[in-house]
Amino acid sequence: MRGRSGSPDGVGSSLGWFILMLARAGGGRVAASGPGWVRAGRWVGVAVLLGVGCGAVATAARVSVREARGLVALVEAGDPVWMRMVVRDDPRAARGSVGRPPTYIVAVDLEAVRAEGAGGLRLSARALVLGSDPGWRGLLPGQRVTAKGKLLPPRGGDLRAVVASVREAPALVGRPSWAQRAAGVLRAGLQRACEPLPDLPGGLLPGLVVGDTSRLDPGLEEDFRTTGMTHLNAVSGANVAILLGVVLFAVRRTRAGPVVTAVVCAVALVGFVILARPSPSVVRAAAMGAIGLIGLASGRRRAALPALAAGVAVLIVADPELASDAGFALSVLATSGLLLLAPVWRDGLRRRGCPAGLAEALAVPAAAQVACGPVVAGLSGTISIVAVPANLLAVPAIAPATLFGVTAAVISPVWPAGAEFAAWLGHWPAQWLVLLATYGARVPAGALPWPGGLTGALLLAVITVGLLIATRRPLIRKLVTVVALGGVLGALPVRLLASGWPPPGWVVVACAVGQGDAIVLPAGAGRAVVVDAGPEPNAVDHCLRRLGVRQVALFVVSHFHADHIGGVAGVIRGRDLRGVVGPDWPEPPAGRAAVAEAAGRVPVHAVGAGWTYAVGGLRLTVLGPVEPLRGTNSDPNNNSLVLRAEVDGRTILLPGDAETEEQEDMLDHLGPGAVRADVLKVSHHGSSYQSPRFIDEIRPSVALVSVGLGNDYGHPNVPLMARLSRGGARVLRTDQSGDLAAVATGRGLAVVARGDPPRP
Repeated sequence: MRGRSGSPDGVGSSLGWFILMLARAGGGRVAASGPGWVRAGRWVGVAVLLGVGCGAVATAARVSVREARGLVALVEAGDPVWMRMVVRDDPRAARGSVGRPPTYIVAVDLEAVRAEGAGGLRLSARALVLGSDPGWRGLLPGQRVTAKGKLLPPRGGDLRAVVASVREAPALVGRPSWAQRAAGVLRAGLQRACEPLPDLPGGLLPGLVVGDTSRLDPGLEEDFRTTGMTHLNAVSGANVAILLGVVLFAVRRTRAGPVVTAVVCAVALVGFVILARPSPSVVRAAAMGAIGLIGLASGRRRAALPALAAGVAVLIVADPELASDAGFALSVLATSGLLLLAPVWRDGLRRRGCPAGLAEALAVPAAAQVACGPVVAGLSGTISIVAVPANLLAVPAIAPATLFGVTAAVISPVWPAGAEFAAWLGHWPAQWLVLLATYGARVPAGALPWPGGLTGALLLAVITVGLLIATRRPLIRKLVTVVALGGVLGALPVRLLASGWPPPGWVVVACAVGQGDAIVLPAGAGRAVVVDAGPEPNAVDHCLRRLGVRQVALFVVSHFHADHIGGVAGVIRGRDLRGVVGPDWPEPPAGRAAVAEAAGRVPVHAVGAGWTYAVGGLRLTVLGPVEPLRGTNSDPNNNSLVLRAEVDGRTILLPGDAETEEQEDMLDHLGPGAVRADVLKVSHHGSSYQSPRFIDEIRPSVALVSVGLGNDYGHPNVPLMARLSRGGARVLRTDQSGDLAAVATGRGLAVVARGDPPRP
């Protein structure tokens, strides 16, 4: 599955290379020959009808299990049930809310279900377990377990039969197969071999080789996604292609026949799939690779497109859920592009004097990117101009990193020192990939905005097909090339030099972090004070990157709710943190502990009313809480730090999530003049728990609302927004306009919206 990035899935790209290689090895080449258009159209129609029929039967079989009367009755009853199941894939840890342990997501095959005091139900159905106990973490695929939990209905469109919520540890029944136990030993050995390595490449290498991303830095993972290299974060067809390519080359050097070559490659393929685990991307790669091996063994000339089509058909019939899997669509499109476009572009470059290796290296990522562009644009709402060069530069590092990593895993049980040495060798090409992702993610204007969703995907698909057809004529091809280069060379410098963000003279920025707060105040070149961190790390990290913040002079926590401190790791990520302060209020304790843990050696100081801080032309004053408030609608909210900031003669009021009680208390103790400000960060995401007198006394020129798109709290409150507008404030919301900056100008205050509201 792809994230919001701009590159195709690596499975398709690599398998395109491998299928072409297999076709050549078997004496064939990719060709596009066949009957006339009429006859071809008839066969296409027959194929479509056959596919629809097979897909309908397979889907109906899965739905019939999900809708079975006995299983539905157990789900509706909501009582605890006993389950016997077989683990299908490695458990994945989903990040829990702040201060809570992760939830382990485990794909299983249900074999039996029994409610207390009732008869058992035998079945064969796919399910998803949400396990709270760490005992789920170390399970291996193929392990049979029993557990007690509650059955929940699957989400709409999900062909799984049920979702099981389990609080207790599973009880093991027997042992996994010897193959899975061996794979577990090798994967653990690879992790041990990578432990002495630097954190970033050491966490990436197991992901490159076997898909183990347990040590992968979240910031690096986001950089890979932004740069369009996310397919390298986990095992994919790249690994299959590289491994089989090396095996094929070695076997062919012995002058072995096609059958022997295919058998050796098949053994290597099975071994690698077991090592990497049968995840969807690996199964797709193995299935299409197996079809190519059959062609190699037969010694016949086979076209790669029929092999691809057969693989797709078999996989969708076996697993109908793939029909709605964006990652699967990207794999198929990437491979199709490599089979249809890459050979033509490669040959065209070679005819113009380009060396063979360079021509193929240029044609492959370009063809994959063009073919996958519409789907990627629909998913991400952007068109990446960094993905093709980044993936091109990554090509030389993928093979050595994979081969050294596989070597480290294989020899780890018998020669740990040798495994560490192999991992050390592999970490150098992995380090190159880290550098590419890190710097590629920071390229200004690396991703151009594009309409998202189905509309954007169809629009780009029509444009792409039209250009591919039109450019078959030399004159139109030259015209398109000139226009495209002119547009890039003309627009890109303007976008780079006058991107408009951050706007000059900004005095405060409200980051678009979803349903939460993250406010940035300037404190000098590359330095800022950050107030709150939003609910998750990546959003606030990206906001600070866009502002060029390298040092956080002070991180202020208004209060310790998750939507204000969940992203603290993103504030600190790659930055120099100088200080942390928060309210002297103990609740919630898990939030305070999470901030202290993230801050590490930087202590968290409790501050209260009257505390002041000054740095780089910025002055902060804590106004409230004047005294601790208890028994309110929400004590943590009503003991939020309320800050008054002064930047370049402008005043900014940051009331955290202070509600009516704290607002009224400040007015009573400090008077209306203390809260008056030019810019107001509206309290509590614009909730209705606001004192009208407090809002009126602030008299802001600008009101910024940090709120999440599509939140189910009813934020912001419409009458509150209307009251602010009637008072003369210009009201803007992060869910509608993205990052918001209040800017001091010669004529007063202005507001600049970056225009990138996050998706829910």
